[in-house]
Amino acid sequence: MTVRREVLSDAHVDRANAGITEFTSDFQDFITRTAWGDIWSRPGLDRRSRSVAVLTAMIALGHHEEFAMHVAAARRNGLSVAEIKEVILQAGLYCGVPAANVAFKLAQQVLAELGEA
Repeated sequence: MTVRREVLSDAHVDRANAGITEFTSDFQDFITRTAWGDIWSRPGLDRRSRSVAVLTAMIALGHHEEFAMHVAAARRNGLSVAEIKEVILQAGLYCGVPAANVAFKLAQQVLAELGEA
């Protein structure tokens, strides 16, 4: 939970936890243990590198809500606005221009909310 809070923010995790029901509790536990306890906590990549990988994967797969959430996480993990732009440009080459177009729109919205665009 510590890593999840550090990457996504206390506010995000608190919102996610507030919506936990008996139906979703096992899934939330799975996410916390697997994604944040196992993968994001591994020493093989730093958080900046993990953010680059996640942003690219979310663009490629069209997971727009997750992409937007991870733009803010990437900033917390030390990626600059210019580096996020480069990730989207790179993904545009390999994932397609339409995917990058949506990613730029979403990233700009998130960065504006953060006061950075």
